[in-house]
Amino acid sequence: MIDFAALGHTLSVWLLPVLLAITLHEAAHGWAADKLGDDTARRLGRVTVNPLAHVDPFGTVLVPGALVLLGSPFVFGWAKPVPVAFHRLRRPKRDMVLVAAAGPAVNLVQAVVAAWAMHLTDLLPPRLGEWVHANCNNAVFANIFLAAFNLLPLPPLDGGRILTGLLPLPFARVFARLERVGLVVLLLLAVIVPLLARELGFAFNPLLAVLMPLAELLFRLVLALGLWWDGP
Repeated sequence: MIDFAALGHTLSVWLLPVLLAITLHEAAHGWAADKLGDDTARRLGRVTVNPLAHVDPFGTVLVPGALVLLGSPFVFGWAKPVPVAFHRLRRPKRDMVLVAAAGPAVNLVQAVVAAWAMHLTDLLPPRLGEWVHANCNNAVFANIFLAAFNLLPLPPLDGGRILTGLLPLPFARVFARLERVGLVVLLLLAVIVPLLARELGFAFNPLLAVLMPLAELLFRLVLALGLWWDGP
């Protein structure tokens, strides 16, 4: 029997952190592109904190939900990608790196702010303080894992586009072609390979093997920048 009270509480402490993490991540890409010469995202209304402008019904809702129901060892999703006309940027190769890095950077800022805010919850009434503390705690984890996942060096993720911008042009052109099959590769690494490994009787998740050390590094960074403060 479903415990609707527990389900409602879980949703109440995860929904806002996840929506903010996704929304501000995508808005940051559009804002950076606009400042660097391409106003495509701004003209299409994507430089906004309104989550409805960024949430993709398939990638943000259906795919993660299906992975949970299928018992996938790794659950992920995506928002609607922010349109960027890279050729309109003032310095396309350099600015592509900055636009791609803006999303994960904003996630790390959100994680640090949430870490600081956790220390202010003692000033609130106990029940409200516990609820706000849980939201802040989940915001730290949601933003760290979203940043870490997007920094993986595989197109079309932000890390892949950052690496494309840093590589010498001949290598960058070859590497950028991986974007056509990037999502397929991600599905193989995140879902198919672990499920096949489980059927064969052993645990193996290549994506988590790369993601977890990066997430741990980012978490240590947030600890250093945010959780050291004792508050008022």
